[in-house]
Amino acid sequence: MNNPAHSLHPRLLADSHLLGHLDGGTLLLSRNALLHWFILVPETELEDVLDLPAAQLPIVLADCRALSVFLKEELHYPKVNFAGLGNVVPQMHLHIVGRREGDACWPQPVWGNLPAGRPWQDDELVALKEGLAAHCGLVKS
Repeated sequence: MNNPAHSLHPRLLADSHLLGHLDGGTLLLSRNALLHWFILVPETELEDVLDLPAAQLPIVLADCRALSVFLKEELHYPKVNFAGLGNVVPQMHLHIVGRREGDACWPQPVWGNLPAGRPWQDDELVALKEGLAAHCGLVKS
Protein backbone atom coordinates (compact mmCIF):
# COMPACT_ATOMS: atom_id res chain seq x y z
CA MET A 1 0.00 0.00 0.00
CA ASN A 2 1.07 3.56 -0.44
CA ASN A 3 0.76 4.32 3.29
CA PRO A 4 3.49 2.45 5.18
CA ALA A 5 1.49 2.76 8.42
CA HIS A 6 -1.33 0.77 6.82
CA SER A 7 -0.65 -2.96 6.91
CA LEU A 8 -2.53 -6.07 5.86
CA HIS A 9 -4.26 -8.31 8.38
CA PRO A 10 -2.18 -11.47 9.06
CA ARG A 11 -5.00 -13.74 7.85
CA LEU A 12 -5.13 -11.94 4.50
CA LEU A 13 -1.36 -12.28 4.15
CA ALA A 14 -1.45 -15.98 5.04
CA ASP A 15 -4.30 -16.87 2.69
CA SER A 16 -3.36 -14.75 -0.33
CA HIS A 17 -0.73 -13.75 -2.86
CA LEU A 18 0.08 -10.04 -3.08
CA LEU A 19 -0.47 -9.09 -6.73
CA GLY A 20 0.02 -5.35 -6.54
CA HIS A 21 -1.89 -2.12 -6.23
CA LEU A 22 -4.87 -0.51 -7.93
CA ASP A 23 -6.20 3.00 -7.39
CA GLY A 24 -8.63 1.65 -4.80
CA GLY A 25 -6.20 -0.41 -2.73
CA THR A 26 -4.01 -3.49 -2.55
CA LEU A 27 -4.96 -6.46 -4.73
CA LEU A 28 -4.59 -9.99 -3.42
CA LEU A 29 -5.34 -13.42 -4.92
CA SER A 30 -6.49 -16.41 -2.89
CA ARG A 31 -3.80 -19.08 -2.76
CA ASN A 32 -6.36 -21.71 -3.82
CA ALA A 33 -6.10 -21.99 -7.61
CA LEU A 34 -9.49 -23.68 -8.08
CA LEU A 35 -10.98 -20.24 -8.81
CA HIS A 36 -9.76 -16.75 -9.60
CA TRP A 37 -10.62 -15.15 -6.25
CA PHE A 38 -9.44 -11.55 -5.98
CA ILE A 39 -9.45 -9.58 -2.74
CA LEU A 40 -9.24 -5.79 -2.88
CA VAL A 41 -8.10 -4.16 0.37
CA PRO A 42 -8.85 -0.42 0.39
CA GLU A 43 -6.43 1.79 2.29
CA THR A 44 -8.60 2.75 5.25
CA GLU A 45 -9.08 2.02 8.91
CA LEU A 46 -12.84 1.70 8.35
CA GLU A 47 -14.31 -1.80 8.37
CA ASP A 48 -17.40 -1.51 6.14
CA VAL A 49 -17.31 -0.46 2.49
CA LEU A 50 -20.46 1.63 2.75
CA ASP A 51 -18.72 3.76 5.40
CA LEU A 52 -16.04 4.91 2.93
CA PRO A 53 -15.91 8.65 2.27
CA ALA A 54 -17.90 9.79 -0.76
CA ALA A 55 -14.69 10.54 -2.69
CA GLN A 56 -13.11 7.11 -2.04
CA LEU A 57 -16.11 4.83 -2.62
CA PRO A 58 -16.37 5.31 -6.41
CA ILE A 59 -12.64 4.64 -6.81
CA VAL A 60 -12.90 1.35 -4.91
CA LEU A 61 -16.05 0.31 -6.77
CA ALA A 62 -14.48 1.20 -10.14
CA ASP A 63 -11.62 -1.20 -9.35
CA CYS A 64 -14.12 -3.90 -8.37
CA ARG A 65 -15.96 -3.36 -11.64
CA ALA A 66 -12.71 -3.50 -13.63
CA LEU A 67 -11.83 -6.80 -11.93
CA SER A 68 -15.29 -8.15 -12.75
CA VAL A 69 -14.88 -7.19 -16.40
CA PHE A 70 -11.43 -8.82 -16.42
CA LEU A 71 -12.86 -12.04 -14.97
CA LYS A 72 -15.67 -12.12 -17.53
CA GLU A 73 -13.90 -10.91 -20.67
CA GLU A 74 -10.34 -12.14 -20.22
CA LEU A 75 -10.79 -15.24 -18.05
CA HIS A 76 -14.22 -16.18 -19.43
CA TYR A 77 -16.17 -16.52 -16.20
CA PRO A 78 -19.90 -16.08 -16.88
CA LYS A 79 -20.64 -15.11 -13.25
CA VAL A 80 -18.85 -12.97 -10.67
CA ASN A 81 -19.55 -13.08 -6.94
CA PHE A 82 -18.91 -9.83 -5.08
CA ALA A 83 -18.96 -9.44 -1.31
CA GLY A 84 -17.54 -7.56 1.63
CA LEU A 85 -18.05 -9.71 4.71
CA GLY A 86 -15.52 -8.85 7.41
CA ASN A 87 -16.86 -11.26 10.01
CA VAL A 88 -13.57 -13.15 10.43
CA VAL A 89 -11.11 -10.49 9.23
CA PRO A 90 -12.24 -7.03 10.40
CA GLN A 91 -9.98 -5.14 7.98
CA MET A 92 -12.06 -3.91 5.05
CA HIS A 93 -11.58 -6.19 2.07
CA LEU A 94 -13.79 -6.96 -0.91
CA HIS A 95 -14.05 -10.33 -2.62
CA ILE A 96 -14.39 -10.48 -6.42
CA VAL A 97 -14.65 -14.14 -7.43
CA GLY A 98 -15.00 -15.70 -10.88
CA ARG A 99 -17.67 -18.42 -10.93
CA ARG A 100 -19.04 -20.88 -13.45
CA GLU A 101 -21.43 -23.80 -13.39
CA GLY A 102 -19.59 -26.92 -12.38
CA ASP A 103 -16.80 -25.15 -10.47
CA ALA A 104 -15.53 -26.76 -7.28
CA CYS A 105 -18.39 -25.53 -5.08
CA TRP A 106 -21.12 -24.45 -7.56
CA PRO A 107 -23.79 -23.30 -6.82
CA GLN A 108 -22.83 -22.76 -3.17
CA PRO A 109 -20.94 -19.63 -2.09
CA VAL A 110 -17.17 -20.02 -1.93
CA TRP A 111 -17.00 -19.16 1.77
CA GLY A 112 -16.85 -22.39 3.72
CA ASN A 113 -17.53 -24.51 0.62
CA LEU A 114 -14.43 -24.30 -1.59
CA PRO A 115 -12.34 -27.46 -1.15
CA ALA A 116 -8.58 -27.30 -0.85
CA GLY A 117 -6.99 -26.95 -4.26
CA ARG A 118 -3.60 -26.73 -5.83
CA PRO A 119 -1.53 -23.60 -5.32
CA TRP A 120 -0.91 -21.10 -8.08
CA GLN A 121 2.26 -21.70 -10.09
CA ASP A 122 4.76 -18.86 -10.46
CA ASP A 123 4.22 -18.61 -14.22
CA GLU A 124 0.45 -18.36 -13.67
CA LEU A 125 0.94 -15.52 -11.20
CA VAL A 126 3.24 -13.67 -13.60
CA ALA A 127 0.74 -14.01 -16.46
CA LEU A 128 -2.13 -12.90 -14.24
CA LYS A 129 -0.20 -9.82 -13.07
CA GLU A 130 0.60 -8.94 -16.69
CA GLY A 131 -3.06 -9.24 -17.68
CA LEU A 132 -4.21 -7.20 -14.70
CA ALA A 133 -1.61 -4.52 -15.45
CA ALA A 134 -2.81 -4.27 -19.06
CA HIS A 135 -6.55 -4.39 -18.36
CA CYS A 136 -7.00 -2.94 -14.85
CA GLY A 137 -3.97 -0.71 -14.29
CA LEU A 138 -2.35 -2.98 -11.71
CA VAL A 139 0.96 -1.71 -10.40
CA LYS A 140 2.73 -5.02 -9.75
CA SER A 141 4.43 -5.86 -6.47
